[in-house]
Amino acid sequence: MKVMIRSTDAGLSVYLPKKDLEAPIIKVENDDLWGGTVRFRTAWTLILPDLPRDTRRPISVEAKKTSDGTDPDAG
Repeated sequence: MKVMIRSTDAGLSVYLPKKDLEAPIIKVENDDLWGGTVRFRTAWTLILPDLPRDTRRPISVEAKKTSDGTDPDAG
């Protein structure tokens, strides 16, 4: 699923164009964001690609949606 990650004054947010949904990221697995999971306000969890720590935002990436935060192929 294609998503856009961006920085806002309130922190990081994720935008899902197909759902026309933007929500703040409330939990990150890795401090540098990339290569781990992120959870956002809708309780969805996404697995982000492994990118360099200094990757600039905003950026569109291909992420995997998980249903329970543990199974990357579930959604």
